[in-house]
Amino acid sequence: MAPTVLLADIGGTTTRIARAGVDGIPFDIRLEANDSYGSIEDLLKTYLDSLGGEPPRCAALAVAGPIDGDGVRLTNRNWRFSTQALAQELSFARLTVLNDFEALAHGLPLLTRDDLMEVGTGRRVPGAPMLLSGPGTGLGTALILPREDGYEVLASEAGHMRLGAVTTDEARIVAHLVRDLGPVAVEHVLSGPGLVRLHRILSGEQLSSHAIIKAALDGQRQEKESCHIFLRLLGRVLGDLALAFDAKGGVYVGGGIGRAMAPLFAESPFRTAFEEHPPYLDRLSLIPIHVVTHATPGLIGIGEIGRRLLVDD
Repeated sequence: MAPTVLLADIGGTTTRIARAGVDGIPFDIRLEANDSYGSIEDLLKTYLDSLGGEPPRCAALAVAGPIDGDGVRLTNRNWRFSTQALAQELSFARLTVLNDFEALAHGLPLLTRDDLMEVGTGRRVPGAPMLLSGPGTGLGTALILPREDGYEVLASEAGHMRLGAVTTDEARIVAHLVRDLGPVAVEHVLSGPGLVRLHRILSGEQLSSHAIIKAALDGQRQEKESCHIFLRLLGRVLGDLALAFDAKGGVYVGGGIGRAMAPLFAESPFRTAFEEHPPYLDRLSLIPIHVVTHATPGLIGIGEIGRRLLVDD
């Protein structure tokens, strides 16, 4: 039987897990609710025990948190593990761990037009930096730097930058959050839990992010307003980041919340807020923006990393 690699895109709420061969294409894909498991070890072992035939001999994991050495900890979930101990426990000859948006960035070159939805218009500058950012359980970010022999990916924790207000309604939102949370980070609003907080402040209702987005897509006024304010703030923050990194190669919006909101982008203030950074409105108006609509783009990216493990093994 041909060798395989275990792939996992481990978010704060959901883990997408699969296998791949030397082509890096995921198969045996499963979505698992993290609440159903006590640890990453439990989740991966349950998946491996369900497989027939020869088990994967190596693994590539994308994790929603910074990777600073052998000890890995998720940012928005109380899970941590040792890379070396995990490889030994699950009998992997090789184990690679990346930040989840760093892994997703490796998959961007493999996505097709059908996997992307353009927001507004723009013209990509070949060879220029590309920005990937988007809301899920938190706000993930990575930078893609084209090189002569390919590209380099830089992970980021930009979701923990401080969030400021520009309008009176945003000042009200930030004031509420300061009272509840103290210093306000970007992902306190621009995430699934952040959308819940935002909608509660605006409407007094406590709904899940899924329910808010569904109601907005169904045309419910209050939920649609909450989503539009969310997208306005997302547009402004991504405009900030595009200026910081001169991302003329394009901006890509990832994350499960970004994908779920894709139909709302066109009529929202997102693109206007992205561009509205005087004196650079014209500069930002030229940058193309795409929402990643592929169902499991993180597995595509970590599949590319897994493919390299098998080829080099």
